[in-house]
Amino acid sequence: MAPTINIPLDALTSRLNLQGRLDSVRAQSLAARFSNLKPLSEFFDFKRLSKPANIGEIQTRVNYNLNYFSSNYAAVFVMLGIYSLLTNLTLLWVIIFVVGGLWGIGKLKGADLDLGFVRATTAQLYTCLFVIAVPWAIWASPLSTALWLVGATGVTILGHASFMDKPIESAFSEEAV
Repeated sequence: MAPTINIPLDALTSRLNLQGRLDSVRAQSLAARFSNLKPLSEFFDFKRLSKPANIGEIQTRVNYNLNYFSSNYAAVFVMLGIYSLLTNLTLLWVIIFVVGGLWGIGKLKGADLDLGFVRATTAQLYTCLFVIAVPWAIWASPLSTALWLVGATGVTILGHASFMDKPIESAFSEEAV
């Protein structure tokens, strides 16, 4: 019997304070998420860009900026996702083919497809869709696109969050406490 390895995920995520951040993302609707977008002049405020002095300052900047610019970072993720689909047209066509196929089979409402010269049940249509879509999806390399999206989003967001200094107003509010 192989030994099991227990990874304490709570110990890993508690240091980055991810529990509360993920709960707030799940609780908000899409309209509420994008209603508090910060203006581009504030998001690209080059006067606040500076090199952090140490790791502790990077952590405080990232924690502050992930909360403050969360809607902007979600928009960056969406834009990079759209860009990744537009640059991998094969994957885009696979997604359109599968969604269109599922929609078309669903429009039959369980009835057979009768083209006059051939009759196909919904099970046969699902099987045909599966047989065509899976090799095509493997050829479209969705894993490399997803890994690129994760890497590009991580570098962009964490780079912005670690180099963007807190506003002066927030520094004074922390000292008053």
